[in-house]
Amino acid sequence: MSNTQNHTGFNVEIIRQDFPILNRKVNGKPLIYFDNAATSQTPQQVIDVIVDYYTNYNANIHRGVHALSQEATDAYEEARIKIQNHFNAKHSHEIIYTSGTTHGINLVANGFSSVLKKGDEVIVSALEHHSNIVPWQMLCERTGASLRVIPMNENGELILSEFDSLLNDNTKLVFVNHISNALGTINPIESIIKKAHSVGAAVLVDGAQSCPHIKPDVQALDVDFYVCSAHKICGPTGVGMLYGKEEWLNKLPPYQGGGEMIAEVSFEKTTYANLPHKFEAGTPNVCGGIAFGAALDYMNSVGFDAIANYEHELLNYATQQMLQIEDLKIYGTAKHKTSVISFNVGDIHPYDIGTILDKMGIAVRTGHHCAQPIMDFYKIPGTIRASFMFYNTKEEIDTFISALKKAVMMLS
Repeated sequence: MSNTQNHTGFNVEIIRQDFPILNRKVNGKPLIYFDNAATSQTPQQVIDVIVDYYTNYNANIHRGVHALSQEATDAYEEARIKIQNHFNAKHSHEIIYTSGTTHGINLVANGFSSVLKKGDEVIVSALEHHSNIVPWQMLCERTGASLRVIPMNENGELILSEFDSLLNDNTKLVFVNHISNALGTINPIESIIKKAHSVGAAVLVDGAQSCPHIKPDVQALDVDFYVCSAHKICGPTGVGMLYGKEEWLNKLPPYQGGGEMIAEVSFEKTTYANLPHKFEAGTPNVCGGIAFGAALDYMNSVGFDAIANYEHELLNYATQQMLQIEDLKIYGTAKHKTSVISFNVGDIHPYDIGTILDKMGIAVRTGHHCAQPIMDFYKIPGTIRASFMFYNTKEEIDTFISALKKAVMMLS
């Protein structure tokens, strides 16, 4: 089937030319990359920025008076402003560079150790990645606060009436992902934020899975903290961002001590730098930050409305094809979801199907996807997850369906 030019006027074949890795073969077959929820691929435009940095102006930043240092500093801080503008933060100093989503969550959890006390309550959702569960468990152990969980239903949606009953004057923090990495469910974060604020609780949203597909507006959401990773958004690994409202970031203590995050140091006393440097100890991932900005430029040049429309087509097309396979069950059938399909076929172990698909050049993810409570809810060891990005095609889905049928036949 040929449908590379879809009704949005978006030409996927032209876009695919930006991604050199899509030309390679795996086990003698053309690579079909359906593991985008784990990490996206990187366009040549971003690769060129990385090469340019190391070729022409690699230097430490904020400290040097020489030309290379000043050039690197300017590029790094210009990228921070690109990130600010993309997420519509009020101030550039509300954007903290991190090593990724997990780092951002831990930074906030560590800061709240000095805010929470015994009797306080923290709410997370049943749909969370381990990165948005474990740091809060550790925080509760340190402070004596209690962890509460918003339950989910069979469709993979949060039961918001239960959230209403969990909220009370003791609720200090609410943590929820914008989109589930395991199921693709898009959570109603606008409503969750509003309800949490009605009892005076702060809200952190894990945007790792949402940022490749939608463009969050942190001011419109009125969210207190928002975290994401560049490697899910066509950028490099090892860099991400924490957005925090200025008043919250000023309240929280530094996460790490070292160079750059200080104003003055003596052996008697140290005073900390202003935002954002207070939370950015040590030599940062300079190249990563600059490339993060370049990745957002690239994504915006494609256009998030076009991306959403095209990926929705891919999701619907793949879902219809897959449901024709006998004994195939999709986990996560929320009304609002993104281009992720988590599934099993009969009693076949997901790892076995994933291994055979790999032999055919098709990359999918198998296992519990760092979301073990979701798998426990469904009473399964894990799933096979196919996750699509705007550079995937319906032809690839056809090849995947054919390979999946072969794998099922071999394992039945």
